[in-house]
Amino acid sequence: MTYGLVAEIVGERLGRGGPRQVGNVMAGSGDRYAHLVPAGAAVVGPVQDDHAVPWWRVVNASGAPPARHLTAALDALRAEGCPLTRDGRRVDLRRAVWFPEDEAP
Repeated sequence: MTYGLVAEIVGERLGRGGPRQVGNVMAGSGDRYAHLVPAGAAVVGPVQDDHAVPWWRVVNASGAPPARHLTAALDALRAEGCPLTRDGRRVDLRRAVWFPEDEAP
């Protein structure tokens, strides 16, 4: 998902929020949001991560992961089989974007 899509979904449910706020929450989430990750989900990321929020799955509008964790994010996305652009530096959003309504009930 993109920061904007997360913000749109949160905005629908809470009536507020924005892409930058999503980035700020994700950057400082720690284990406060670990309960949002399904049990048994494989989580990888930078060595300093001590939480289970799959931050690497949220990218900017062009499909680029956070610049300061670019290598770790791209490694995690590749390991999950996420489709990337030809240059391998961004998520191919047309093929990879996820919307909550796509989930089976």
